[in-house]
Amino acid sequence: MPAARRGRTEPATGAGDTRARYRRILRFASWYLAVTWFFELVLPRIGLTVVTTRTRTRRMRRFARGFHVLAADLGGLMIKVGQYMSSRLDVLPPEITRELEGLQDEVAPVPFAQIRALAEAELGVHLEAVFASIDETPVAAASLGQAHRARLAPAAAADSGIDAVVVKVQRPGIDEIIDVDLAALRKVGGWLSRVRLVYDRVDMPALVEEFAATSLEEIDYVHEAVNSERFAADFADNERVRTPAIVWERTTRRVLTLEDVSAIKITDVEALALAGIDPAEVAPVFTEVMFDQLFTHGFFHADPHPGNIFVTPVVDASGGRSFALTFIDFGMMGEVPATTRSGLRSLLLAAASRDGRALVAAIRNVGVLLPSADTNELERAMTALFARFGGMGFAELREVDEREFRQFAVQFGDVVRSLPFQLPENFLLVIRAMSLTSGVASALYPAFNLWDSVEPYASQLLRDERGNIAQDVAKQAVETVGIVARLPQRLDALLTRVDDGSLATTSPGVERRIAKLERASRRVISALVFGALLIAGVLMRPDDVVFGTVLMGASGIPLLHALLAGRDRS
Repeated sequence: MPAARRGRTEPATGAGDTRARYRRILRFASWYLAVTWFFELVLPRIGLTVVTTRTRTRRMRRFARGFHVLAADLGGLMIKVGQYMSSRLDVLPPEITRELEGLQDEVAPVPFAQIRALAEAELGVHLEAVFASIDETPVAAASLGQAHRARLAPAAAADSGIDAVVVKVQRPGIDEIIDVDLAALRKVGGWLSRVRLVYDRVDMPALVEEFAATSLEEIDYVHEAVNSERFAADFADNERVRTPAIVWERTTRRVLTLEDVSAIKITDVEALALAGIDPAEVAPVFTEVMFDQLFTHGFFHADPHPGNIFVTPVVDASGGRSFALTFIDFGMMGEVPATTRSGLRSLLLAAASRDGRALVAAIRNVGVLLPSADTNELERAMTALFARFGGMGFAELREVDEREFRQFAVQFGDVVRSLPFQLPENFLLVIRAMSLTSGVASALYPAFNLWDSVEPYASQLLRDERGNIAQDVAKQAVETVGIVARLPQRLDALLTRVDDGSLATTSPGVERRIAKLERASRRVISALVFGALLIAGVLMRPDDVVFGTVLMGASGIPLLHALLAGRDRS
């Protein structure tokens, strides 16, 4: 694989470069861990807690800014780590998450000569043999790969039925970069797993492995292509949802060729208006499609930012104008198991009804909170949240004093971080997906009220749940009728076996085990009596030497019984 050109954002692939990258990540982490250890553990022990408290916000901001610079400089997985950290509201304070929110996965493009070399090595042919043309200027460049527009050669276009395509190619050397980054992250995770403040709340090695699994899936373009087709199958009957077709003959783990479905960027309000599409109509459709992914199919696009969704104008047979939502980039997908999906539905129903107590109960039932967690403060916070902001649309929320928002966010964040829970990876992706959904909807239509979409969807879910319950009850009733119908015959057979003596009513093995349990229980009782007599004798002896001595001597009898009576004589 050819080496990438060195530069501020280019991945380094040489052995010396990878070692330098590894050391730089560890130096950054060890320095800030040492600073945190000194301020958070050493100073409080010598009575300087006030210094720790006063400097905490400034230190966290300095760390977040430093990591922002490190990630932008190194690229690779470090940008993904920053984006991942920005979503860890359950673990990290807002000073860190807020600084990292703006970390963009945009880096300088790799020279096309290197992209050509990698693509030809992967496909096994010269690009001119399969593409009639290919644009050397990338349409998008990210830390893991970049995309170029192209046109298939006439023969390939005839076979696939596709002419215009987009070719995604991994950045040269990204495999080595990811290996180095994951090795460094595992090392740092091991350090953190020894810090009580961390391991009491987070299983760092497991967290690193979750992140590693997601990252490795994202650079496997065959996996992304499979995701795309699975997503398309989920919405095969929905005319409002489209996905690009995959050109499998020109797709490998490092090269993905797919139909060019470029259309109107979903947040380009002016272009939508010129196409005769009302943005206010797009917002609820987009929200409903995202709800369907999360709560119905359980397989959802976890990165629905505006660059990954197009609005495609559609003209029907009668000349009427409509539109479809076209999703692209299926590298980051989330999957919600059926049991978790049921819990998420409960969360949605509780949110729709503005019931803080029910919402917390649903969170607990999903398994996010430990059973021992005291949720009184969280219930009060959620009740206050619904009482103050519940039902407000984005336009109304913008009119709320920013200081009130900030104060409530700080208080709510303190409550959340004080609870013994950690959001699983799938929940982080759910939160990310819903957060981006809200942002896109508000960009389309500032007066859009998410509750207007939540409430009817929740009502439909409730009707579906009632139907499922009715079906379960009916099924159980049928099974019960069958059991009752067979009961007389089975009872008659049982009584016949009892009468003719063919029914075994004893079990020697079970009886032996019961006898052993009885002997063990007698030994425990004897041991307790021994301890009681001995302690009583010791306590009584200073005041009554004779009686105390008698008690101490008598304790030997139950002691002998405890030692000898439990021997197995079988």
